[in-house]
Amino acid sequence: MERFGRDELREISAAVLAVTAHLSVRDVLRTILVSARRLLDARYAALGVPDEQGSFQEFLADGISDEQWEAIGPVPRQHGLLGVMLSDPNPVRLDDIRAHPQFGWWPDAHPVLADFLGMPIVDGEEILGEIFLANKRTPGGFTEDDQELLRLLASHAAIALVNARLYERSRELSIVEERTRIARELHDAVTQKLFSLRLTADAAAQLVAQDPERAVAELENVRTLAAEASAELRSVVIGMRSADLAGDGLDVALRKQVELLDRVHDATITFTAGTVCRLSPVQEAAAYRIAQEALHNALRHADAATVHVRLSTVDSKFTLEIADDGTGFDPAKAEESARRLGISSMRERARTAGGKLAVASTPGEGTTVRLEVHCG
Repeated sequence: MERFGRDELREISAAVLAVTAHLSVRDVLRTILVSARRLLDARYAALGVPDEQGSFQEFLADGISDEQWEAIGPVPRQHGLLGVMLSDPNPVRLDDIRAHPQFGWWPDAHPVLADFLGMPIVDGEEILGEIFLANKRTPGGFTEDDQELLRLLASHAAIALVNARLYERSRELSIVEERTRIARELHDAVTQKLFSLRLTADAAAQLVAQDPERAVAELENVRTLAAEASAELRSVVIGMRSADLAGDGLDVALRKQVELLDRVHDATITFTAGTVCRLSPVQEAAAYRIAQEALHNALRHADAATVHVRLSTVDSKFTLEIADDGTGFDPAKAEESARRLGISSMRERARTAGGKLAVASTPGEGTTVRLEVHCG
């Protein structure tokens, strides 16, 4: 690294740190692309991530203006040299791109490219994309050292793309898990209410002629059961709404959830948050789901009159606490309670987020669920 000055090291640091920062994958790739163009002193740079239709789902360029980009036209297809780098993991270094046997053409508004350095973005044996530079400002064209540096930056682009893919798979699994939970709630809660409603309505119908007073009492039960079923359905629908954690942040998303639950349940549900550090996407998702599960237990199983949700950060340690004044449970029957109340899944989510979960409960005195995790 002795050949790099302070500015060059700063560019390398920015590209590497972008992979671990809370940025979208597009922002990470753009940071890497801009750093590559500056470090290798190229006039033009581009980065492409292919789609399955022969084009690119992501194609970024640096070194041209917005007006030039618009004049060039649509995103390129996977043809010519762009196609070569998506099928061959070896780098391409040329004195003149137009001399390559696979060179085709470029649009009229496209800048004229001469010397060229292209690097596939690979993960194992899979090619995830490509990054390339053209028209080196320093005389002599691109060097072997330039090629190795671009390989390093391409490897960090690969990490960003793999992380994005893993996050998407995790999100899909969370959606499936959430749908399963909702289906279970519908079966366990709403279905039972509707079954009771039907039996009570049948009884009222039979008593109308024989005992009108009892029929009126049964119809009152019908009204009560219908109201309870409606409340259950509203609560399930609220649970189906996905939180915009990326846009809102955990504190805002949880506040919205608490406000909705407070409107549809008889219990009083409050939310307080001090200064809250920004967590990683995995940590935020885990904390949000733990809060949902704890709120569900307090409102459905514990018959709580009040539930308090609190967020805080002290010494870079984030804390989520959900406390209720419900029926509680016996710690001596922890295994049975953990299975019934989903505590095991909450603990697993906490481990996934790199944190720890504590559940304290006493029969008749409520339950407190507490998650602690280091920021970021």
